[in-house]
Amino acid sequence: MALRGVWQLKKLVVSFSDWGGSSKGIRAFMESHLPAFKEANPQLEVDTEMIRGQHPHLKAFYKNHKDRVVCMKNMDPEEILLHATRLRNSLGRKVIKLRTRHVTKHPSVQGTWTTALKY
Repeated sequence: MALRGVWQLKKLVVSFSDWGGSSKGIRAFMESHLPAFKEANPQLEVDTEMIRGQHPHLKAFYKNHKDRVVCMKNMDPEEILLHATRLRNSLGRKVIKLRTRHVTKHPSVQGTWTTALKY
């Protein structure tokens, strides 16, 4: 996702094993979907690294010096493409649970408005 017109994801690292069974999907993703993903996102630096004896994962590095790691164990290439797109579209911030459905600087003294008004 772009914040003020600037993409927040700097670098995406695809880690895989060349002989592990759980890396079968990510190896197929690298052959079929990764070249098109690189072409569609020229602002993004995409690297691959081979790690033996570990499950495959995607590492995302953002401009606010945060990073996210998502495990890709036994996933299909389409699912991996979906996760890579979600990492590209996110801002890199932590997920915060909202306490109410609406966010405002000046909450109402009388309470929130509802359609089911009882007299």
